[in-house]
Amino acid sequence: MIVGVPQEIIPGEKRVALVPEGVEKLIEADLEVLVQSGAGEKAGYSDASYEKAGAGIEADAAGLYSRADIVLKVREPAADSGSGEGEVESFRNDTALISFIFPASNPEIVKRLEEKNIRCFAMELMPRITRAQSMDALSSMSSIAGYQAVLIAAEILPKFFPMLMTAAGTITPARVLVLGAGVAGLQAIATAKRLGAVVEAYDIRPVVKEQVESLGAKFIELEVETEDAEDSGGYATEQGEETQEKIRKLLLERIAQSDAVITTALVPGKKAPLLMTREMVEAMSAGALVVDLAAEQGGNCELTEPGKTIEHNGVKVIGPVDLPSTMAVHASDMYSRNISTYLLHLVNDGKLNLDPEDELVTGPRVSGKMDPPAEKEPGADEESEPGTGEPTDG
Repeated sequence: MIVGVPQEIIPGEKRVALVPEGVEKLIEADLEVLVQSGAGEKAGYSDASYEKAGAGIEADAAGLYSRADIVLKVREPAADSGSGEGEVESFRNDTALISFIFPASNPEIVKRLEEKNIRCFAMELMPRITRAQSMDALSSMSSIAGYQAVLIAAEILPKFFPMLMTAAGTITPARVLVLGAGVAGLQAIATAKRLGAVVEAYDIRPVVKEQVESLGAKFIELEVETEDAEDSGGYATEQGEETQEKIRKLLLERIAQSDAVITTALVPGKKAPLLMTREMVEAMSAGALVVDLAAEQGGNCELTEPGKTIEHNGVKVIGPVDLPSTMAVHASDMYSRNISTYLLHLVNDGKLNLDPEDELVTGPRVSGKMDPPAEKEPGADEESEPGTGEPTDG
């Protein structure tokens, strides 16, 4: 069975789905690995490093997709591959794809995958259970996003983060408020504390209080926390508008006192909850800022624009996108470990084994039948139309 690793073509994406270390793991499991030439270049991995690990190098995506039984990607297939067609059109029918997909945001891509009977498994839908911890790519990437969000804030904020003793007297530390204490939020708290800021954090889930305080931050307790605010997977549940409005009113004073607000609140499969209104931004001091890590899912701040920094009433609202890609080396290393571990869970004797009783199969699955993908027949014509598996006229 051939595993294909293409170059990511969504603009700005620097990560690669599999690094040479991961190639070695898959080859040990009797899988053949093909890597598109240049796929790992932006993450610091040359074609030669992949060849040394045992991978074959395919000159272009069309050739790779025509041979691969399983495709490993970081981002969802691009809507336009540069040829006027979507990237899915290059896939052979009845193959498999493992990648971040975000089906709620990409319904047309999921539809095309289904039409081509491509067995697609979304890494962001990995169940949060003990045996899946080493496959949890979403948490891996969230750690990077939380870290980078604080560095962005520290660079742009016109104040020092730590307390300093200077010839001009004592400089007071910056006040940082983190909204949402999941993986990204906890990493943001830890990073802001390392930089010397005074850090507070809020989350609808009271269970995270101990984690927040263990990092040296103050946990803000409001009167709206409930035990059912967390689902079985550990994620925050969606709250009604009345509850959200109450939270916003109670947080207003804390936000007004903050120099930097890092928002990280997400609800899986839903639009991000609105935590900061225009009026709340206007309550902040000139020079303060908001870094909204939920920008790509609709934003936690009413003023957020994905991929842009806007200034309103002297306050900057930053909507970063694809932050893990800005740390392509470590992001690729982490993702490669997660996705290779998951693939090896699905493989038995060099073939996919899709157990319909296994929640690690059914949870991430977004398209395709449960039976394994058909391998390309040995000796089949190498010159086939990408996406069809049919011989060309020539």
